[in-house]
Amino acid sequence: MLRFGILSTAKIGRELVVPAMQDAENCVVTAIASRDLSRARAMADRFSVRHAFGSYEEMLASDVIDAVYIPLPTAQHVEWTIRAADAGKHVLCEKPIALKASDIDQLIAARDRNGVLVSEAFMVTYTPVWHKVRALLAEGAIGRLRHVQGVFTYFNRDPGNMRNIPELGGGGLPDIGVYPAIATRFATGAEPLKVQAVVERDAEFGTDIYSSVKADFGNFELSFYVSTQMANRQSMVFHGTEGFIEVRSPFNADRWGAEEVELSNQSHNQSQVFRFQDSRQYRREAEAFAKAALSGDRSEVVSLESSRDNQRFIDAIYRAGEKDGWETV
Repeated sequence: MLRFGILSTAKIGRELVVPAMQDAENCVVTAIASRDLSRARAMADRFSVRHAFGSYEEMLASDVIDAVYIPLPTAQHVEWTIRAADAGKHVLCEKPIALKASDIDQLIAARDRNGVLVSEAFMVTYTPVWHKVRALLAEGAIGRLRHVQGVFTYFNRDPGNMRNIPELGGGGLPDIGVYPAIATRFATGAEPLKVQAVVERDAEFGTDIYSSVKADFGNFELSFYVSTQMANRQSMVFHGTEGFIEVRSPFNADRWGAEEVELSNQSHNQSQVFRFQDSRQYRREAEAFAKAALSGDRSEVVSLESSRDNQRFIDAIYRAGEKDGWETV
């Protein structure tokens, strides 16, 4: 069993990741840390976790954990990932693991000098939904892939929410733009070459609230938009010469609707619907991470090199938003 410590009492940990870890077969949460010991103890009691720490440093120095899950505000991810790795702990860090691709070089160096596993928490790469999409594309189920369309939007104008605070790493591209990017890269095995983009920022918050992106992958194109101030919507469509694949509720399947992949033929008069009952994407993520940490086989987890490539894509979108024409990834 891989013993996890949770670095903060953040909402995503409380509501999604910690329950999934406690339900997993090969890992367990043994400690909660917060800068407020009473908050750490309250969360530990909620999940019957034995150890609570009143500082992050104290937990990292303890021998009651083997790994750390980091759900801190984005701007703190690089610092605490390095500190955890230097303490000899494996690290599963929430996305985005960094705000610039160049920062991930520091994480790779920390991983290598300490011999630990460090991975970005892209739960979608562990779900049967996305493995099915990848398999369908690989077997040529839609012929030649020509175009991918994506959308991920929600509405949030809470000034106290970290997603609307630039200093904490807020913004639509870091929060949700990374999902159409990683999903397309994961499903196709291809990388973007150049991008065009429109990026709109909130006059009050300063964060990016709407981005419309066109990316050239060489053999196909990806177009997607994301927004933090539009009605809730998620969708991904892979369109080929012989048919298309539609992924319903592709990123938060358990909360945004049915977990379904529909394959339609060229004439759109025949289709197959693949349904997945409660894929438990956070549990699968935790189990895959624990397996990799315990076995040393890291082929099934998101590598820092892949994370760097994904962030290069996001970095290029920001640059493209400041100019007309194409920007090289």
